[in-house]
Amino acid sequence: MGAEHSVPWFPAWGVRFADPIENVFSMVSVINEWRNSNRWLLLAFDAAASEIHLWTAWYNLRSNENAGCMVAKTPDTEFLRLISGTNQINRAFERAGVSKGDKEAWIVMLPSLKIGEGFGDFSIPIDCYNDSSEDASKLIEHLGGSLVAKRPTPTSKGLKRIGFFSEISMDSSQMEKAYLSHMALSDVR
Repeated sequence: MGAEHSVPWFPAWGVRFADPIENVFSMVSVINEWRNSNRWLLLAFDAAASEIHLWTAWYNLRSNENAGCMVAKTPDTEFLRLISGTNQINRAFERAGVSKGDKEAWIVMLPSLKIGEGFGDFSIPIDCYNDSSEDASKLIEHLGGSLVAKRPTPTSKGLKRIGFFSEISMDSSQMEKAYLSHMALSDVR
C-alpha cells in the first residue's frame, strides 16, 4: 500500500527476456527443468502489484495447503490461481502465467514457512528474498534473461490481465486494493 507499510521483499525477481516469448511451453520447461521444487514459478510481470499483494497471495496459499483445501494440485499452480482471482486452473494460467509476446516476468519462490494457527501468529522473515537469490540468478541465466531492477507495482494493464475490468480511474493505492479484492474472488465458489 504505501511506504507506511514496510513489508520485506517477497522472493520474486523480475526477469527481462532477450526476446519476447515465442513458445510459452519451452520457457516453462526451462523453469521446470532447473527449479529446485514446484515452489518456483514464472508469474506474468503485470500480475504482481506489490509486496503486500504477493505476501497475501502466499499466505492464502499456505492456509489452503495447511487446511488441505487447495483447488490446484501443486503450490505453483495454486499461487497462480489465487493471483488471478479464479477457481479455474486454465483461466489462472491465461491470466497470471506467462504468455506469448511477454518481454518480462517474475521468477517467484514460494517459501514453505509455517504460518501459525491464529491471527498474528506469523511474522514475515526478512531474509526470504536474499536466501533464494542465488537460485533465482541461476534460473534467470538458464532463461537467457537479465534481472529487472524493479519491484512489483500495480498497473491498470495488470488489473486487466488478471481479469479485473473497471472504467474508473484509480491511483496506485486504489489499484493495489483492487488487486487484493480481485484475489478474494479466487475462493468464491
